[in-house]
Amino acid sequence: MRFTSLDDWLSWQETLHPSEIELGLERIANVFKKLHPEPIFPSVITVAGTNGKGSSVAMLDAIYCAAGYQVGRYTSPHLFHYNERICINGVAIDDQSLCDAFARIDKARDETSLTYFEFGTLAALDIFLQHELDVIILEVGLGGRLDAVNIIDADVALITAISLDHIQWLGDNINGIAKEKAGIMRTGKPVVSSGINATETLGASATEKGAPLYQIGKDFNFIECNIERGETWNWQSEQQLRAALPKPALFGNHQLRNAAGVLMVIELLANNLPVSQSALREGLMSVQLAGRFQIISGEPISIFDVAHNVDAMKQLAQQLQQYPCQGRTLAVLGMLSDKDVKNALAEVISSIDEWFLAPLPTPRSESVDNLLNALQSGSNAAPTHRCSNVKQALQAANEIAEKVDRILVFGSFYTVAEVMPQPL
Repeated sequence: MRFTSLDDWLSWQETLHPSEIELGLERIANVFKKLHPEPIFPSVITVAGTNGKGSSVAMLDAIYCAAGYQVGRYTSPHLFHYNERICINGVAIDDQSLCDAFARIDKARDETSLTYFEFGTLAALDIFLQHELDVIILEVGLGGRLDAVNIIDADVALITAISLDHIQWLGDNINGIAKEKAGIMRTGKPVVSSGINATETLGASATEKGAPLYQIGKDFNFIECNIERGETWNWQSEQQLRAALPKPALFGNHQLRNAAGVLMVIELLANNLPVSQSALREGLMSVQLAGRFQIISGEPISIFDVAHNVDAMKQLAQQLQQYPCQGRTLAVLGMLSDKDVKNALAEVISSIDEWFLAPLPTPRSESVDNLLNALQSGSNAAPTHRCSNVKQALQAANEIAEKVDRILVFGSFYTVAEVMPQPL
């Protein structure tokens, strides 16, 4: 084995490939074939999209676990620990299992260069094949067509809301991005769309691929209900009705759209993986996902959100309005340079009373100067502070915050991970 510690493996992987991101399937597919010449997978769900991927994966995982199935889940990026990316039955994989998987991949790859993400994807697939699982849920990292996850054929593909993100890799056109996401479709295999953008593009791609398409608002839908003032909702497709469901334990009305797509996926796999109404309810009520409008109580309260693109910031602004405070909203902000910073911040700028700007601990960080320019080019009239890092920014915000204020930390997974309290 090349290394004995997970940290050493990860540090080495970061330097192994000349670029952090390289879209394409040939290299990783060849290595996977050497690693597992004839893999036998259980049911596979692949989830792509711009916003809502993480929430949808978390709901699928929680529901199938509640139904008693053995579930593998692969997501990225992580917040606190790399192990979070690979979970079995909701539990993050241990260091030794990761190190063993990396060693097997290193041996199989020979001289083939792999990116950090490709190593992680291969490790997830390798680990899942070491266990007897009923279902595997794979989150696409970037795009769809050329993402490493796409070497695996999904039994059902789920495409969540699509918007502009990763512009330098996927382009600045919604329909073009939708075509990239549609790359996870497979001939004869159903695909679910829970977003409202680029529906014609997804429809054309599904027709071209020969993949049955199920679109929200057309083939399935959700309806909010006030049964004796209880917060419930109904889900319905052409064949099925699920009534009086609890709202997902994730903040925001937009989660109902994500949940509706999840239920359509579950319905399409029901012959192999039936899910009872009680398991569905339990999964929706128990689902957890760190860093999505996560509120930490205190005086002042703190809110952590990984929102980093236009649509996510629009939803964030709506959530801030739905959850008002008596005092001011102080924002700790750090973003990556490949985001549409100006237009994203325009969605939330009117919700912020004071800004604390900081660079992120990655070469991809947007500069504080550019963040400031984006704010000044908008309608921002709020005081703005330059900080050397996210921790200093949060400290500065706390120093001036009153008990009735709230501190919002957002803009990137990196921003949230720097300062959000880790779960015990």
